Amino acid sequence: MKQKWILTMIFVMVQLTMWAQELQVLDAITRTPLPYVSVVAGKSSHITNENGQVVIQDLEKTGAVTFSFLGYGTQTMDFAALQKAKFRILLQPIDMKLDEVVVSATRWMQSRSELVQRVSAIRSSDIALQNPQTAADLIGQTGEVFIQKSQQGGGSPMIRGFATNRLLIAVDGIRMNTAIFRSGNIQNIISVDPYSVASAEVLFGPGSIVYGSDAIGGVMLFNTLKPVLSDKGTIVNGNAGTRFASANNELSTHLDVSIGGPKWASVTSFSFNRFGDLRMGTNGPESYLKKYEVVRMDSVDRVVTNNDPLVQKSSGFSQQNILQKLVFQPNENWRFEYGFYYSTTSDYARYDRLLRLKNKLPRSAEWYYGPQKWMMNRLTVNHKKPTFLYDEMQLNLAFQKFEESRHDRDLNKAVKFNRMEKVDAFSLNLDFNKEISVNNRLLYGAEMVLNQVDSKGTDENVLTGVVAPGPARYPESTWSSYALFATYQHHLNNKTMLQAGARYSLFMLDATFDTSLFALPFKEASLNSGALTGSIGLVHKASESFSLSANISTGYRSPNVDDVGKIFDSEPGFVVVPNPNLKAEYAYNGDIGFSKIFAEKFRLDFTAFYTVLTDALVRRNYSLNGADSIMYAGEMSRVQAIQNAAQATVYGIHGGIEWKLPYGFSMMSNLTWQKGEEELDNGTKSPLRHAAPLFGLSRLRYTTNKMTLEVNVAYADKVNYADMPEEEKSKDYMYAADADGNPYSPSWYTLNFKAMVKVEHHLIIGGGIENITDQRYRPYSSGMVGAGRNFVLSLQVPF
Repeated sequence: MKQKWILTMIFVMVQLTMWAQELQVLDAITRTPLPYVSVVAGKSSHITNENGQVVIQDLEKTGAVTFSFLGYGTQTMDFAALQKAKFRILLQPIDMKLDEVVVSATRWMQSRSELVQRVSAIRSSDIALQNPQTAADLIGQTGEVFIQKSQQGGGSPMIRGFATNRLLIAVDGIRMNTAIFRSGNIQNIISVDPYSVASAEVLFGPGSIVYGSDAIGGVMLFNTLKPVLSDKGTIVNGNAGTRFASANNELSTHLDVSIGGPKWASVTSFSFNRFGDLRMGTNGPESYLKKYEVVRMDSVDRVVTNNDPLVQKSSGFSQQNILQKLVFQPNENWRFEYGFYYSTTSDYARYDRLLRLKNKLPRSAEWYYGPQKWMMNRLTVNHKKPTFLYDEMQLNLAFQKFEESRHDRDLNKAVKFNRMEKVDAFSLNLDFNKEISVNNRLLYGAEMVLNQVDSKGTDENVLTGVVAPGPARYPESTWSSYALFATYQHHLNNKTMLQAGARYSLFMLDATFDTSLFALPFKEASLNSGALTGSIGLVHKASESFSLSANISTGYRSPNVDDVGKIFDSEPGFVVVPNPNLKAEYAYNGDIGFSKIFAEKFRLDFTAFYTVLTDALVRRNYSLNGADSIMYAGEMSRVQAIQNAAQATVYGIHGGIEWKLPYGFSMMSNLTWQKGEEELDNGTKSPLRHAAPLFGLSRLRYTTNKMTLEVNVAYADKVNYADMPEEEKSKDYMYAADADGNPYSPSWYTLNFKAMVKVEHHLIIGGGIENITDQRYRPYSSGMVGAGRNFVLSLQVPF
C-alpha cells in the first residue's frame, strides 16, 4: 500500500512538472536575466518577470515556443529543445538596435524608437560595472550629465544649462523635489542608494507634461529593486557585497534579500557606507591644495598646517540606506505594491565654504550640514483590464519626510548659527493608459502634491552653551499643486507617430512669517496661480536602422517656499529676504535628433536643442522697509530677493557613437556642448551659471560571458575668465588663476580602468583603477577637488 502511494505521488509530481514549467530567459553573452521578454506558447502569450522567468502550463502540449525581445534575435524552440537546454533560453543580442524599453517619457513602458525626446537609459549591468559610490556618480558616469560637487556628501547634476530646482528627481515614479529645493547647488540625490537602483533613466528637456513643476532641464528617474513573484513555490535569493576605495578609504557593505511566492513577494535592502576624507591627485594646480585646517583647542579656533595638503580635511561622511518592498498580486489583473525607503547621513562639511578667506585667514571655523534624512512610504495599485476608460491604471500614493540642517560659525566667533528644516510631502498620482484604436493611444492622469514646511533657527554660544532663538530660514508654509494632464499618440502610418500633450497645474502657497527678529513689512504671504504647458512632437522611423525626431515643448517652475520666503546669506555681504510677489517661470524648448545604424555595427546619435527661459526666478538687489542693507549674522549685508527679473537662453548639441567590433570589443562615446546666457540686473548678458563646459566620456570595452573589462576617459573643457558667469567670478577660492591672476576653470581628464569578473556562479569580483594618471582637477563650479588615483575593489556574492 505504501509503495502504491509513493508511486502515485511520483506520478502526480511528474504530471505537475509537465503541466507547469518554469523557464528563464538570459542574455547569451552576459548571462544576465532578461525581463519583459515576450513568450508565445501556442495560443497563449506571456512576459518574463524581473528575473527573466516565466511559467507556462501544459508546456509539452503547446508545440513550439517563441521568445522575442527588443534588441535580441527571436528564437523558437520545441519542448525537446527546451528540455535539452534545461529550460534556460539564451537570446543573442543583435549587434545594433534602435529599440529599448524606457518609462520616463510617459510613465509607461515604451520603445525608445517611439520617443520624441532624448532619453538615456542606464541598465543594471552598467551600474554593476561602473560601481558608483553615490547616485550622483551613477548619473554622472553616463557621460551625458555634468556633476557639480560643493562637498563630498553631494552631487548636483547639470542638464542642458539647468540644475537644482529646474531639474526633477523621481524615485519609482515619485517626485523627490520639495518646496525648499533651492537655486543653489543641492545634494538630495545622494539619498538614493546606488546599490538598490535596478535601472535609471534621464529625460532631456522639459518633462512638465508628466512630472509638473521643476521639470525644465530634464528628469532623472531611479527605478529600485522590485519584488519578484514565483509560481514555482517559494524562492529566496539575494546579493551580498562589499566595496573598498583607496582615495577616500571608502568601506561599503550591502545586502539584499528577495522572497517570492505565487501571490506574495518581498525585497529587503540594507546599505552602509563610510567615506573618509577625499585625497586629490598630484598633477594639477597648486592652488587646489588644502594647506591648512581649523581646529579648536582650549576654546580657541586655531589655523594649523595640514600635514598632507592632498587630503581634503573634514570632507568625510557616512550614510545608511534601507529599502523594503512588498507585493501582493491576487490575480493577473491586480497588483499591489508597498515600499518603504529610508536614508540618513552623518554630519558633513559644506566644503566650498571652508575654502573662503577673510583677511588671509579662513572665514569659517565650521560650516557643515546636519544629517540629511529621507523617509518615504509608497503604495502603488496597478490594474490591467480593458475598460471604457482605460486598459491599464496605476495609482501612486506617497508620504515623504525630509530633514536637513545647516550650521556655521565664523573663525573665533562665539555664536554658531543653526538652521533646521523639516518637510512633510504628500502626493497622489493617478495614471491611465488607453488604446483607442490600433493607431491611437491616450495617456492621461491627475496629480496632487502637498508640502508642509517647518523651519527653526537657533543661535548657540559655543563658549557659554547658551542657545537663543534665531531667525528661521523659511516661514511656516504649505505649498500645494493640483494638475490634470494628457498625452495623445497617433500613428500617421507604420513609420511615423505624432505625439501631443497638455497639462494644467494649479499651485498655491501660504506662509506665515515670524517678525520678532526681522521687521518684515508683512506677516503672511500667499500665492494662488496656475500654469498651462504643452508639447507636440513627431518621430519618423524611416527604417529599422534610421529614425528622426522633432519636438516643441514647454516647461514651468512654480515659485516655492525657497523662492518666496527664504532668509539666508547667499554669500559674504549679501542677505536674501522674502518676496511674496512672484509667478511661475516658463521654458520654451525645441529639439531635433536622429539615430542611424550603419552596417549593423556602428550607431550614431545626434540631438540639437534650444531653450528660452522667461520670467526667470533670479536673485536681484532689493530693499526691505526702504533700506538696501541690513545687519545679518553680525555683518552689514546688501539686501536681495528672488524676483521674476530675467530671461535666459541656452542651446547646444549632443553626439553619441557606439561601434561593435569583432571578438567582443566595442567602443562608445558621448559628447555634449552647450552655451547659455542670462540677463543681469543692468540689462547686460552673462554666461549662464549652470551651462557646463564641453564634456564627455569615451569607452573601450571587452565583454565575454564571464568578464567585462573597460578603459574609459572622462574629460571637460576649460572655462576662461571671460566666459565665466558673473556670479562665479567672485569665487576665486574655488578656481585656478590665469596669467592675469583672474579665476578660471582649467580643462581636465581622467583615465580609468573598470573590471567585472564572474569567478563562479556565487562570486563576482569588480573594481579597477580610477584617475590612473593621478590628475588634480576640480570640475567647473565645484568646491571639491576630484579624487586622485583611486583603487577600487568590490566583492559580490549572489545567492
